[in-house]
Amino acid sequence: MSQIQTWTTVFIVLSFGTYIFIAWRSRVHETDSFWVARHGIPTVANGAAIAADWMSAASFISMAGLIAFLGSDGSIYLMGWTGGYVLLALLLAPYLRKWGKYTVPEFVGERYNESVRTVAAIAAILISYTYIVGQMNGGGIVFSRFLGIGITGGVMIAAVIILIYAVLGGMKSITWTQVAQYTVLITAYLIPAVAVAQLITGIPIPQVSFGQILAELNALSADLGLSNYTEAFTERPMIDIFLVTMALMIGTAGLPHVIIRFYTTKSVRGSRYSAFWALLFIALLYTTAPAVGAFTKFNLLEGVKGTSVDALPQWIENWASTGLVSVNPDAETIGSVSNDAAAGADLTVNNDILVLASPEIAGLPAPIIGLVAAGGLAAAMSTAAGLLLVISSSASHDLYFRRFRKHADDRERLLVGRIAMAVAVVAAVLAGIEPPAFVAQVVAFAFGLAAASFFPALILGIFWKRCNAAGAAAGMLAGLALTITYMVHTLEVFGTSANDHILNISPEGIGTIGALVNFIVAIAVSKLTSPPPKHIEEMVENIRYPAVTRRTADTGAVATEERPDRPEEGSG
Repeated sequence: MSQIQTWTTVFIVLSFGTYIFIAWRSRVHETDSFWVARHGIPTVANGAAIAADWMSAASFISMAGLIAFLGSDGSIYLMGWTGGYVLLALLLAPYLRKWGKYTVPEFVGERYNESVRTVAAIAAILISYTYIVGQMNGGGIVFSRFLGIGITGGVMIAAVIILIYAVLGGMKSITWTQVAQYTVLITAYLIPAVAVAQLITGIPIPQVSFGQILAELNALSADLGLSNYTEAFTERPMIDIFLVTMALMIGTAGLPHVIIRFYTTKSVRGSRYSAFWALLFIALLYTTAPAVGAFTKFNLLEGVKGTSVDALPQWIENWASTGLVSVNPDAETIGSVSNDAAAGADLTVNNDILVLASPEIAGLPAPIIGLVAAGGLAAAMSTAAGLLLVISSSASHDLYFRRFRKHADDRERLLVGRIAMAVAVVAAVLAGIEPPAFVAQVVAFAFGLAAASFFPALILGIFWKRCNAAGAAAGMLAGLALTITYMVHTLEVFGTSANDHILNISPEGIGTIGALVNFIVAIAVSKLTSPPPKHIEEMVENIRYPAVTRRTADTGAVATEERPDRPEEGSG
């Protein structure tokens, strides 16, 4: 076993042992604890858990790689994901927390009707499943490279560990496990970034110092057949940059596994503070990612430019065994580099390896390389656990309990939820071994589906009382149908041609068009059909305005709720 494998094994065993111990101590037996942790998570801890849930394998493993090869155009992921989180925190989360239910489909069901709840539950399962496929593949990449296990075996190991702690304690154990996972992933991301910044520029602040190498990076990129790193719209047309950014942004605001996090706080005020802490924790990684992308690409290109194939750096041979790095057999020296295997470059490097390979490329010691591997697994597993919870709650609470077994007790509902988790894991493993695209792209598809389905239904449900069940259902189905059809059309799925883009719209950007169609159809159908019942309009008023009363759906008891932005007494 090499030093890298030894240190990777040490960090993975320690971190996995910690996760399972936390899950065991946090195990629960009631649905309220399983799905929303009894609304009792402290705000700082909830903020860290949201950040870990949010920063998936796409953020940790793939985003800096995308920025490295897309250059300026890679900012779509930074703008879309961070902007969308702010949109969610300010526009939707406080109102949904005020309503205080288990799931997004539950809000949709009570705002519209049970038929729309069913549509929403199916959409939540579809979105979460698509998202989790990317996480499984990310975990498989880590195991494949650093422990010498094939991607298939790596995906299966990651799936088993995730399933153990998700099944044991639901939201409660997942939340506290994610606090530990955030600590691991952010430490693993920042330490090598600081070290590489110090090695290259002498300034150990990557967010500041990476600007010093951009001119050299532009020259290296040109020499090796790549686009100018700092020039905009070289890799994607302007219309697609806009559509992808918007899809990621409004998709973020509609993601069920992130929204459900705001149900776990003790109050509406707590959900706002959770949003603040989460944004702070997220910013630590997202402000570092552009520097990681620039430094890693600089080291990569400088290390291979004009190098004989027989004298390439050792990291290329290390990663070649995974199939994610390849050298053109006809090349004698490296004169071109690409991230696209179809481009015919002398050296092809997959986007998904750059962060994981960055310490090796920079020549950092084995312990740091092992720590980065553990961080990549923490990012993939934290998000996968949150997604499994959405699948579980949607299948058990919104479909099984609400549609088929309304008298099912807690024990039966928890059993169904855990079975749904297991089925989802098996299905995600099968798709994660051979995903339809690289990690961040698969995750972007999930955001597109959320944008085309949930975002319009939630916005109209909170801010337009006239929207009715027929309009919401028609809008969600129309938006999803368009988005899914286009994604399948533009990918190598079911025998279709790859990159067959219409009007320069990529499959990552089609969610914006799907959301627009959803809005138009929902508004038109609502206008042409009967308005919602009076009690639905009153419900919307109760969510949006202060000191209002409503009768709870389960008991009929009158409950007084605070306005989302109302200060607590004595707070000034």
